[in-house]
Amino acid sequence: MATDLLRLLGQDATDLTVISTALQDAIGKIGDISYEAKARRLTLALNRYRWEAGARTTERVRCGLQIGAVTAVRERNLRQDARKAVVELLAITFEPGEAPGGDIVLAFSGGGDLRVSVECIDIALADVSSPWPASQRPSHTEG
Repeated sequence: MATDLLRLLGQDATDLTVISTALQDAIGKIGDISYEAKARRLTLALNRYRWEAGARTTERVRCGLQIGAVTAVRERNLRQDARKAVVELLAITFEPGEAPGGDIVLAFSGGGDLRVSVECIDIALADVSSPWPASQRPSHTEG
């Protein structure tokens, strides 16, 4: 397995921005999103684009994202019954509430999002596979 795999922990909004950047254009399936209410955690399995590998490299890697201290999860425009439906993560943001808590918002292409209410920011990202060649580099159009 590659030695340059990402392992990031987030405990504040600045950390969350770094994790969001690493996950921009990550893809996954609705069925790979799991909320465990008793354990108070939300877990996502994603294939993230390796932006940090540089402009000449087009690779993806399997990763896990886990959010802890979760008190509630609300979804908008994501069909939970479509477990094989593919989603593309655009950004993760934090909307402060009663300190140190608030909402972590995962925005997906097509207008869907997950709003995760947390007591505090407790988030971890870890690559779990070796990278593989991506068919293309993600691109963004304005508007």
